[in-house]
Amino acid sequence: MNLVSILKPKNKNPQESLSDKEKQWSQSLAKGVVSVKDIIAPPAIEVDFDYIKIGSTYFRTLFVVGYPRYVQANWLSPLINFVHTLEISMYQYPVEAKGVLDDLKRKVTEMEATIASDIQHGKVLDPAVQAALEDAQMLQEELVKGQERFFQFGLYVTIPADSKEELDLVTRQVESTMGALLLVPKHATLQMEDAFKTTLPQQTDHLYITRNMDTTSLATTFPFISSSLTSNTGIMYGINEHNGSLVIFDRFTQENANSVIFAKSGAGKSYLVKLEALRSLMFGTEVIVVDPEEEYKNLCEAIGGEYITFSFDSPAKINPFDLSGVYEEGENELGLKILSLHGFFKVVMGNMSPAEDAVLDKALVDTYRQKGITPDPSTQKNEPPLMEDLYKVLLGMEEVEAKSLADRIEKFVKGSLIGIFNQQSNIDLRNTFTVFSVKSLEEELRPIAMYLILDFIWTRIKNDIRKRLLVVDEAWYMMEFPDSATFLYSIAKRARKYYLGLTTISQDVEDFLSTDYGKAIVTNSSFQILLKQSPAAIDKVAEVFYLSEGERHLLLAADVGEGIFFAGPNHVAVRIMASEEEHALVTTNPEELKQRRDQQEAASAHQNQDSQPSQTPSLPNTSQ
Repeated sequence: MNLVSILKPKNKNPQESLSDKEKQWSQSLAKGVVSVKDIIAPPAIEVDFDYIKIGSTYFRTLFVVGYPRYVQANWLSPLINFVHTLEISMYQYPVEAKGVLDDLKRKVTEMEATIASDIQHGKVLDPAVQAALEDAQMLQEELVKGQERFFQFGLYVTIPADSKEELDLVTRQVESTMGALLLVPKHATLQMEDAFKTTLPQQTDHLYITRNMDTTSLATTFPFISSSLTSNTGIMYGINEHNGSLVIFDRFTQENANSVIFAKSGAGKSYLVKLEALRSLMFGTEVIVVDPEEEYKNLCEAIGGEYITFSFDSPAKINPFDLSGVYEEGENELGLKILSLHGFFKVVMGNMSPAEDAVLDKALVDTYRQKGITPDPSTQKNEPPLMEDLYKVLLGMEEVEAKSLADRIEKFVKGSLIGIFNQQSNIDLRNTFTVFSVKSLEEELRPIAMYLILDFIWTRIKNDIRKRLLVVDEAWYMMEFPDSATFLYSIAKRARKYYLGLTTISQDVEDFLSTDYGKAIVTNSSFQILLKQSPAAIDKVAEVFYLSEGERHLLLAADVGEGIFFAGPNHVAVRIMASEEEHALVTTNPEELKQRRDQQEAASAHQNQDSQPSQTPSLPNTSQ
């Protein structure tokens, strides 16, 4: 049965025209057809005194009645980059200059009369009137000269939320942020419907609450800033989760090129750093890695890097007494080296008394002197001493403390640890990608080896200044001892001078940030990345990085490879992305690595089977 025939009305008037009948039919049909308005319309709208509820979402609109006297470009950045979703509307209305000049003239006259009256009656001048008079006179002069034009400006902010409690909480946070900008927000009480319409993209201001502004002041309100971090130079780190743009950044364009990366185990720290190193190599940056867990071996072998392993039987050796041989004006190279050796031996020997420290200092000076090395730069190119030489000097000293110090380093000279730190260095940093692995060493030796490696790298870097990245993975090893933490901090502080970017990685955030040196390394790093955090560490991270409530929740709920990217004053939510080829090189996922090994073994077995000559079975001889 035809639907039109059911809806067709009876023809009561034979004289009724056909067009009228068609009109009635169309109207009847329209009542039963779903329109676009029906589809996009909310199920219900509830207008309250202080909010409006559309469907299940609550909205509250604030308008601004007070503004700061002085502003700078991008001064609305904290509001525009607020962590919660906001709908911000700005309205600018040009005003005829002639009418403004007449009003200004009258206002200036009134304020001058007020000030003259106060002076005549001996009253204290009102600072607000004086400031307003200065502003009015300055604006009057600029308008007359044509340097400025006059506008009226309205600013409105609508806050969406899923519940009334969340709406109240976010409103307080927004009001606090606006208060920090010296803005005075007010609720659009009893006008929530008109206020909500004002912030819709309809270009209609239903409230018309404005402030007078000149051209310069108005220009500072334009939202040229956004949640994006893309530059013309640098490498790609990932995808901006705010707007889907690329996060492209050159760390060497900042005040310093240092970075810190914090995350819980398995959140993608090493994955990110390997990806950064791989992409930085393409732009001529040398990369040096201190690897305590052998996570960089596959990448190093794939790109032809140099992988140096430290163990008892390893051919690679580093002498802690090495000097750079580079003389810098006003710098005592030998003195700095002896200070560094003090820190190294405190990590080796443990705590030392002031008397032991003084004896060690004297022994170090004597050890270098026996090799003909003095503060004179010309002598510092001689062959440096070994730990065995220091051991002999300590045994030959009369002080009681010298024997105790000699006993503590004896195991490195003639005991169970002989050969690790008691030979001349035979490593040269010539490869563009060099990895120092300390996984083969015992747990107690790793901090010593990491200190020694960093000291060796630092000494070599001063010889040949070029664009480099130094990656210290699991840096909490260094933070266990105050002297090694001090040394790592000194590298972070001086790295910029030698065109070096220090990357500090740690999964034990609590231990790293619990020391003053850990916090100092963070403050001396212009580039920071926080990936997924554990609930136990989030409070400490939030305190050091001044995270908002929304950023805390983001880091707790982040997936692998997701987090917050800080670059100077800007920060965005980022998702680390890699191509299939890059992923194959940098991944450390055990399941993926196992699958890859199984596939390689299967392919190898299949290849061996195909390479074997086929053998035709012989037929039995049936001849009689």
